Amino acid sequence: MSNIRLTHASQILEGNCQITGSKSESNRLLILQTLFPSLILDNLSNSDDTQAMQRGLASDSHTIDIGHAGTTMRFLTSYFATTPGVEKVLTGSQRMQERPIKLLVDALRAIGADVEYLKNEGYPPLRISGKAISTQSVSLAADVSSQYITSLMLIASKLPNGLEIVLEGEITSMPYINMTCALLHRVGINATFSCQIIRVLPQKTIGSKTITVESDWSSASYHFSMVALATSANVSIQSYAPNSLQGDSILVDIYAQLGVTAVFNGHRLQLTKSNKLKSHITLDLIKAPDIAQTIAVTCYGLGVSCDLTGLHTLKIKETDRLVALQNELTKLGASIRITEDSFHLEARKDAIVSDVAIDTYHDHRMAMSFAPLGLCVPIVINDAEVVTKSYPSFWDDLKSLGFFVDSNK
Repeated sequence: MSNIRLTHASQILEGNCQITGSKSESNRLLILQTLFPSLILDNLSNSDDTQAMQRGLASDSHTIDIGHAGTTMRFLTSYFATTPGVEKVLTGSQRMQERPIKLLVDALRAIGADVEYLKNEGYPPLRISGKAISTQSVSLAADVSSQYITSLMLIASKLPNGLEIVLEGEITSMPYINMTCALLHRVGINATFSCQIIRVLPQKTIGSKTITVESDWSSASYHFSMVALATSANVSIQSYAPNSLQGDSILVDIYAQLGVTAVFNGHRLQLTKSNKLKSHITLDLIKAPDIAQTIAVTCYGLGVSCDLTGLHTLKIKETDRLVALQNELTKLGASIRITEDSFHLEARKDAIVSDVAIDTYHDHRMAMSFAPLGLCVPIVINDAEVVTKSYPSFWDDLKSLGFFVDSNK
């Protein structure tokens, strides 16, 4: 499968989909399981990112290539740097070597870690010589990526003195830091987060316990979008909980403004089409930037104008997602303005241009966020296999919902 053409005969959606475990939770828990082998994990994500994490943790090779998996790069950097006796080179795809990691490396160096850049200052690949760390406190900017902070939190309990992390500036993606704190507590690690200071106490062992990973809410976003764009819909997705640790669960409230009713029935989330649709929405997505692409495309399909802010982290993802969104939606006829951290879409006046080929920029979310438009017009998704990064069964799930997926395009 390279490029595919999507269509839907009826615009009516009926079905049930089991969504893979959250890769955000899975990747955190895999680091913790490596530190505390008595931990047992159920419903791990089957995404490329999580498989890259598993391979990286299990590898005896001196050089580890993690491809496009940014989370794996950040989490393994701290893990290897604080594991005495380990000698590793961490590298990745060309895009990975353009994604900054200086803030994390600076923080690790500040607590005594030995990490070197092999090519360009501030970017992978990295040479890491693991060593014992006794420094008890470190400061780092909190307004770039929460993954730098989480990376340090995950290894902190194995340091002899634990670690105090002082956050400077406005905190980006706060729910992801709260998720990490909650997972540490669930595992049995003492961690506190108050007044911009995170404290993780040392922990030598934990008792045997099993943790079940909740399904991925960012993957759910595409189903919310499909229900919004359908003429009639009754779709259930699982396994979800109303008190989720994942910041993207804000989808329930956001899509209530875009014609989607979501009701929990045990661990099943039932999505139905409603007639409650706003003509304009304004959202600050600083706590949930990963769902911005899906929301933008949904709004365009519905003819709803939107102003989305808090998006500065999108520029350092798999691609510059703001520029990519502007490029591809403009092909479909959209009128868009972007800044360094915001996206502004005018209400659609004309029909959506059909049979447009959407470039995906090696970005799984570009492919999946545009796919629901296949309910409105025939659309082509280039490099469709990129979805395996987070949601390998995505195209099969669309087929089960009545989409015709033509891979001969």
